[in-house]
Amino acid sequence: MVNLSFDDLRLFARVAALGTLSAVARERNVPVSQVSRGLQRIEAAYGTQLILRSTHGLSLTPEGDILHTYAVRILDDVEALDAEFSQSRDSISGLVRVSMSAVVAQHLLVDSLPLLHLRHPHLRVDFRVDDALVDMARDGIDIAIRTGEPQFDTFVVRRLGQLHRHLYASPAYLEAHGTPAQADDLRQHAMIANSQHKHLNIWQFKNAPPIHAQGPFSADNTATVASMAIAGLGIARITSIVAEPLVTQGKLVKVLAEAIDDAPIALSAFMLSGRHRLPKIRACIDHWAQWLQTTSPTC
Repeated sequence: MVNLSFDDLRLFARVAALGTLSAVARERNVPVSQVSRGLQRIEAAYGTQLILRSTHGLSLTPEGDILHTYAVRILDDVEALDAEFSQSRDSISGLVRVSMSAVVAQHLLVDSLPLLHLRHPHLRVDFRVDDALVDMARDGIDIAIRTGEPQFDTFVVRRLGQLHRHLYASPAYLEAHGTPAQADDLRQHAMIANSQHKHLNIWQFKNAPPIHAQGPFSADNTATVASMAIAGLGIARITSIVAEPLVTQGKLVKVLAEAIDDAPIALSAFMLSGRHRLPKIRACIDHWAQWLQTTSPTC
């Protein structure tokens, strides 16, 4: 029987996911030489080459792909076993890495953490905040919270709530350029686009053709798009949970409120298959579903 530890399997799984020894070394805070020796030990144990090394990085051999499949399955089972015993002691614990946009983090979920900690004091949560999509397996992400419908069937998806997006502009911009009365009027206005998610630049209306947002200014995240609108640079489509407080403060005005198609946008938690059964992940998902239902019914 091959004499390898669970940590050897974790090391190999992370090498396969990250693609470089240096990335694994940084993640573990150890020298690259230590990671290299670990990989050599694993290959020696199985008597075959598991990783192909080239100037472009690392890739799995067919044998390495087989080991990676089993390693991920075994590690998931080990974590699930640990979690079951932890749960039997009425204590959910462990680290949960959660990826989400800055808007979701700052305007929805940060405020939920005190109650989550009160319920599960031994649980640790690491927010990875970025508007860009992530590779969950490579980055070690347990939960990705995103808007829209899933594009792949490799995820387990749990609906948490819904968001709305509307059009907004600053009072100064509308005073200088006029307020559009119908969707087609937008073609005569500056529109602020999202450079990260192109689909957000197709503005849908109830009784008019879609408008493709374009103009001299764009940004790759909602917070900056909102700031550009406040600065009077144009009309922007912004998530209501961000914009409505700014409307209350007099910094923004809702535009074409009756014309825009304000169909709700799903806010969902995406998990890799198998990991959704872990108690620590279920605890987070259940908590946020309840939190959003009770605190943000019209977000």
